Amino acid sequence: MAYIELNTAIKAPIQRVFDLSRSIDFHQISTPGTKESAIAGRMEGLIQKGETVTWRARHLGFVQKLTTIIPEMEVPHYFCDEMQKGAFRSMRHEHHYEEVNGVTTMTDRMTFISPLGCLGKLFNSLYLHAYMRRFLEKRALILKEWAESDRWREVPGILS
Repeated sequence: MAYIELNTAIKAPIQRVFDLSRSIDFHQISTPGTKESAIAGRMEGLIQKGETVTWRARHLGFVQKLTTIIPEMEVPHYFCDEMQKGAFRSMRHEHHYEEVNGVTTMTDRMTFISPLGCLGKLFNSLYLHAYMRRFLEKRALILKEWAESDRWREVPGILS
């Protein structure tokens, strides 16, 4: 099983960071390199506990679909998305938030298991782990830029 942990300090209120993280609209904005689009389930606004979303995106040169569910959510400190259907054997992404003195620390914790057994493990170590880390880092940087500026106001459903 591959594990990635990423911490990002964001000078913005916890609710704003939390809402940007779970915004379907912002997810599409923050992933320009993979052209992610919601095609089923929750297709706009703020995803809630128990809801699903199916994404279509280009990863590793292939158009792929990924359906996730939000099985756990504690507003505004935590939510988790888990793969229901997609290219991984399993995938879980935990999003944690803590605010101290006007700075929100956003912690991403992702675990995933690739398909194809030993071949998948080899692909993980040679390429996929680093690819997924870069994907999370790029998205976190865009979220940080938007949350710390007035650009967050452009995203539907973000109130603070």
